[in-house]
Amino acid sequence: MQRDEFSAYVQARWPALVRTAVLLTGDRHAAEDLVQESLIKAAQHWHRLDGAPDAYVRRIMYTRSIDAWRLRRHQPDPVEVTERHTRAVPDGTDHVDLRLPLAGALRELSPGQRAVIVARFYEDRTEVETAALLGKSVSTIKSQTRDALARLRTVAPDLAIHLGKEEVPR
Repeated sequence: MQRDEFSAYVQARWPALVRTAVLLTGDRHAAEDLVQESLIKAAQHWHRLDGAPDAYVRRIMYTRSIDAWRLRRHQPDPVEVTERHTRAVPDGTDHVDLRLPLAGALRELSPGQRAVIVARFYEDRTEVETAALLGKSVSTIKSQTRDALARLRTVAPDLAIHLGKEEVPR
């Protein structure tokens, strides 16, 4: 029965988990690897999860993405930020066209900041939920959010304008 539940969970949640992992890793292939590794670890403890496997799997994803960064931080990033990732997006484009500049901007953040931004704004979690998910204090989440948003303002100031805001909130 647990095997069937796990299979159903994977089939239902795979696309959402990969989307989140892409934001964490900056690369589709690395994202799929991250999700697979996280699901393997979750499968080992599936019998202990009480109706909230998503939180458990996502926490594994966040911590594994940060751990992977720590291991490879002295190596060059295989996905270079190119001019097309950072150029201004022409007026009139829809939000789908903002994915490349946003992906490039997210790669400029540390993995911890990236995890906070993805959890807070992509997954629409509160500061308290994000703190619990990442195993950090609420004040750490607040300061990492502030620092990450400041960094995003520096590396991609045009994103706020194209999302309908004149200026990124401070």
